[in-house]
Amino acid sequence: MSRTWNILVANGPNLRHVGIRDPGTYGVQSMDRLPEIIADLLGIHAESVGLFFFQSNSEGALIDRFELAREQRVDGLVLNAGALTHTSLALADCLAWISIPCVEVHISNVLARENPLRQQSLIGRHCLGVMAGFGLRGYGLAVLALVEHLRSVSKDNQPSGA
Repeated sequence: MSRTWNILVANGPNLRHVGIRDPGTYGVQSMDRLPEIIADLLGIHAESVGLFFFQSNSEGALIDRFELAREQRVDGLVLNAGALTHTSLALADCLAWISIPCVEVHISNVLARENPLRQQSLIGRHCLGVMAGFGLRGYGLAVLALVEHLRSVSKDNQPSGA
């Protein structure tokens, strides 16, 4: 029997209106399509992944949700913290202590942004990796990478022997 990996996909401030807000930077696809986009990228592996979605414009609500995710033993986190990526020590501190494997996601290529502040991440050091610049598909790619990591770690922790 195959294991189900429970993944929380979380979005920070101003990401509820992707598809309407600044389509030149963030594209025209709505966040409502995100579950479908991720499932398409997961393909046959979609059955082994349980996705949970959360969005808040509040730093405190994100931290509360991540602490709850730890209590619920969520296996992994895909996080687009929006502008909090560049400014929130509190969010970075939370990611450091909850010890949930995390992939940072950005819809746009943040390294190509004009404002140098948007090219820096306070949360990245607490993440397995960063997926940026692939639009909403980046979330699916992040889930794939996270599941591969979880499978690898799970296999490494299996007792050896025959």
